[in-house]
Amino acid sequence: MRNMFLSALLLIVLGTQYGIAQNLLLYGGSNRETFLGCLNCGRYASDSICNTLGQYGSRFSSTSIFNRFSEFGSRFSQSSPWNRFSISDSVPVLVDRAGGFYGYFTINQFRSNAVSIAVPIRFMTCIRSIRTPALI
Repeated sequence: MRNMFLSALLLIVLGTQYGIAQNLLLYGGSNRETFLGCLNCGRYASDSICNTLGQYGSRFSSTSIFNRFSEFGSRFSQSSPWNRFSISDSVPVLVDRAGGFYGYFTINQFRSNAVSIAVPIRFMTCIRSIRTPALI
């Protein structure tokens, strides 16, 4: 399940190559007030979750879903996409810049309105470059 989710995540990041015109953005927190990065922006974009040197892709940033010690990266936090049991409304949501809601971004397969996007395996390069032990 985790590998399937990571594959989908990677495909979203590379989504511009596969016809996704809108930037897909992650917001978390109880009122979705915390910006957590862009899923399908270029790898070196400052707001990309694949930019390991940026605020949203770093393993050390509090606003990164890849910081396993942060509110949004810990597999134990109710606000993290990596908590497979969380049904909290503070789980990150995936939206576009126009405000279109795509769903909750979570590995919880039983979560209603969870993001379900099929994308190519090539997407895995972003996640592997981040090398987060809690995820891989």
